[in-house]
Amino acid sequence: MYPPPPVRRRAALTAVAAAVAAGVLTAPAPALADPAQREHGNGPERNDVAAVPFQDPARTLAAPAPPRAPGVDADDPYPRQSELPVHPEDPGDHSVRLGLTPYHDIAPALNELMDESDRVSAEVIGTSTRGRDLYLVTVTEPENRGRADQQRRMRELISTDPARAARDRTLPDRYKAPVLVNANIHGNEWEGTDASLRVIEELAHSDEPATGELLEGARLYFVITANPDGRVAGTRANAAGFDLNRDFVTVSQPETAAVRQVMIDTQPLVMVDQHGYVNGTLIEPCTPPHGQNYEYDLFVENTYANALAMEEAVLDLGYTPEGDGVRPPQIPFRDSEDGWDDWPPIFTPMYAPYQGAVASATVEFPLRVNNADYTNLPEEELRRRSAVNTDISAATIEATLEFARENRGELIADQIEVFRRGAAGEEQVVPPEGWVPGFGPEDVYTTEFPRAYVLPGRNRATARLVDFLIANDVRVDRAGEAFTVGGEAYPAGSYVVDMHQPKRGMANVLLEAGRDISADVEAMYDISGWSHGLLWGAEAAPVQEAVPVRTAPVAAAAPTGRVEEPGAAGWRLGVADGSDAAALNELLASGAEVTWTRGGAVVAPGAAEAVAGAAERHGAVFTAADEPGEAVLEPLTVAVAGAADEVFTLGSLGFEPVPVSTAVLNDGFDWSGVDVLYAGSGLVYGDLNAGARAALDGFFAGGGGLVGRGATGARLNDQAGLLEATRVAGRSDANGVVAVTAGGGALTGTGGHAFVYSPGWFADLGEGVAVEQAYAGDPLVAGHWRAAADGSAGPDAAAGQAAVVSGTADGASVVLFGTEPMFRHHPKGLFAQVAQALYWTAAAPPQA
Repeated sequence: MYPPPPVRRRAALTAVAAAVAAGVLTAPAPALADPAQREHGNGPERNDVAAVPFQDPARTLAAPAPPRAPGVDADDPYPRQSELPVHPEDPGDHSVRLGLTPYHDIAPALNELMDESDRVSAEVIGTSTRGRDLYLVTVTEPENRGRADQQRRMRELISTDPARAARDRTLPDRYKAPVLVNANIHGNEWEGTDASLRVIEELAHSDEPATGELLEGARLYFVITANPDGRVAGTRANAAGFDLNRDFVTVSQPETAAVRQVMIDTQPLVMVDQHGYVNGTLIEPCTPPHGQNYEYDLFVENTYANALAMEEAVLDLGYTPEGDGVRPPQIPFRDSEDGWDDWPPIFTPMYAPYQGAVASATVEFPLRVNNADYTNLPEEELRRRSAVNTDISAATIEATLEFARENRGELIADQIEVFRRGAAGEEQVVPPEGWVPGFGPEDVYTTEFPRAYVLPGRNRATARLVDFLIANDVRVDRAGEAFTVGGEAYPAGSYVVDMHQPKRGMANVLLEAGRDISADVEAMYDISGWSHGLLWGAEAAPVQEAVPVRTAPVAAAAPTGRVEEPGAAGWRLGVADGSDAAALNELLASGAEVTWTRGGAVVAPGAAEAVAGAAERHGAVFTAADEPGEAVLEPLTVAVAGAADEVFTLGSLGFEPVPVSTAVLNDGFDWSGVDVLYAGSGLVYGDLNAGARAALDGFFAGGGGLVGRGATGARLNDQAGLLEATRVAGRSDANGVVAVTAGGGALTGTGGHAFVYSPGWFADLGEGVAVEQAYAGDPLVAGHWRAAADGSAGPDAAAGQAAVVSGTADGASVVLFGTEPMFRHHPKGLFAQVAQALYWTAAAPPQA
C-alpha cells in the first residue's frame, strides 16, 4: 500500500521554516507564539473586543442543556429535496472579490442541483451566530424506506453492539459507507466551499461506472460552509469572535454544535476538513504527540494511506513552484519533526475519530488570499490563486471519495473494531515499528482506561458535565442506591460512566486529567491540556473496578435547583459556580435587594418569586440566611478590554459587557455608568492620551474596580499605580491544567485546579495584597510547560507562587489573575472566581 518512505521527519520543521521564511505561511506556533501577538488559537492576533462587537449569547452557561441540533434524520430515505430558503443578496460578501461563491448564491445553487438530480439532497442543520443557515448536502443513490431503515439499523448496530456487527459477514456489502467533507470552518479560508459544490455537481451528473459504484455503496456528506458569518465578513472567526476549529472540546458556538451533531448522526468512516493556507499543500496525519485515547493503529494506517492518495491527486494537477507558485504537498507525519500534532480534540478532524472516523485529516490548500493579501493583491491575482486552491481542494476531496470506494470494506471493519475494543474494555493496540512507513516509538501514545468514572455531585456543575457527555454520545448511567467502590462510598443518584462502552475514547478524553507532555516534544501547535473533569467544577472520580450497583441510563441530568425555607435574613446563595453568577445577575436585573457577604455569597431578603425563578432556570440552590450581608449589590456594568472569549463568557454569566480599548478611551469614554474594568488585552495605559488617562485615574479614585488578566492586566495595574505586585512571566508557549491552592483573600473556592496559557505569577507583594490562589508545589498536571534555557520561567519557578492576588489601593479594589479563567469559554469551574472578583471589586466589602 505504501511507497518507500522519504527522509524521515526532517529536523525541526525545516519544510515549515522554509515556508515561513518565504512569507507564504504563518508559523504554526511551534512555541505557541507570543500570546500577546496572537489570538486564543492559531492566528496572527487575538480577537479583541474592539474588533468583535458583543453578541448576546444564545445559550448561557447556566441555562438548561441546549436543544439537540437538527442533525440528520436517519429514518428518512434519500433524496430529501425540500426547497431551501434563499437569502438576500449581499454585495459586501468577501467571497465576491475572489471570484468564489457568495453565501447568498449557495441555496439557489443547491436548489438547482436538487431539481436536476435525485442523487442530491440538501437540508438545514442549524444556524450561525448571526442566523444564517448551515447546509448539509448528501449525495447518494436514491433509497426506498426499507433501504433507509436498513442503513439506520446497521449504523446503530455498529455503534451499540459492535461485536455482533463484526460477526455479520454481510454487513460490509450492505452498509453505505458514510464520508464527511467539512468546508470553510475558518471563514476566510473560502475555497473548500466552492470545491465541494464542484464535486457535488460532478457526482450529480456523472454516468461513470465508478461514480455509480461509489454512490450505491456510500452516503457522501458535505457541510458546505461551517462558518457562513466568517465567509461573508472575511474573518477567520465566527461572528462571536470564536475560532470554531478550536471549539470541539467545549462546543460553545452553534456552528460547532451543528457539525458535532452531523458527526454523531452520520458516524463517518472518513472525514476531511478543508483549510488554507500552507504552501505546499499540507495533508495530515500529524507529528507526535498523538491523542492518547485514539485507536491509533487503525487511525494512522488509514489516514496515511488517504494522505498519499490526496498527495498524488494534487501532484497530478501539474502545478509547479516556478509557474504557479505551488510547492509539492507535505505530510507532517512523514516530513516534519513536531509542531503539527493531533494531540488535543479541539480540531474538527481530531474530534471525528471519537465519533468513529478511522481516517480523518486537515487539508491546507497553498496560495494565501486572506488577511493582508486579500487587501493588497490585485483582484486578478487573487482570483488566480483562488482558482488554483479550488482545484487542489477538489482534487483532495475526489481522492478521498475514491479512497473510500476502494477501501470500503476495510474501513467499515476498522470502525467496528474501534467500537468493539471500547465495548470489550480491551487495551489499545501498539503496532510494530514500521506499521506505516516511518512509524516508530516516538509515535506511541496510549493510556490506561479506568473501569469507570463516578460523578457523585448533585450540583449544577455535575449536571452540566453529564449533559455534555450525553450530547457527545457518551453513555451515562445513574445509580439507584448508595454504593462503595475502590474503598470510597458514593450516594444514591451518583452518575456512572462505565468505560466498557463503544465510545470510551470520547468519554475518556473529556473526563481524564490529561498528561504532562513537556518532555516528549519541543513544540506544540495549540493547547496541550484540558480536562472537563478538573476544570468544569464537577468531581469525576476514576475507579478501577466495576461499579457494584444497579444503574439505569439517563437522557439528561436531574434538575439541581432548590429553594429551602428562608432564614431570618432571607436566602443565601453561594457564588460557587457560573450558574450561581447567572442566577445572581438575574436577581439583580429583576430589582431584588441583594447584599454581599463574607465567603463569596449573597443574601436576598425578599423576592420569593424571583428566587424561585432563578433556582429553576439556573439550577441554583438557595439556603436559609440568618445574617444579612455587609454591602449592597447593584446590577454590574463591566467595561471589558479583552478577547472575544472573555466578552462572550461575561455576557453568558449575565453581566453587561461594554467593549473598550485604548482607542475607545482616547476618543472619550464616559465612565459614569461603569462599575468595574476588566482588562485582559487591547488596553495600554501608557498609550492613553492625557484626557483618557485622567478619566481612568478618576474612575479608580472614585472606587471603580479593576479585574486584570495576564500581562495586560498586570501592566495596567502597575502603570496606574494601584496594587504593589510584580508579575513574573512564565514561558510564553506554556499551557495546560495546573494544580493550585487557596489563599486567604476575599474570594472563595479558589483551590483545586486552574488553566494557564502563557502563565504568570506575582511577587514582591505589598502590604494589604492578599494571595487568593497559589500554584501548588508541583503545579503542572497536564499540558506542555518547559523552563527557559536558563532554568527560569518553568513550573518549578512557579511552584508556591501567587497565581491570583487582590487588594485595595487609593479607593480601587483590584484582583489580578496570572491564570486563564475564561479561556475559550472552556474552564467553566473557574467562572465563579471571575464573577466573585467582579462583585467584590464593585461592592468593596470587608475582606474575610
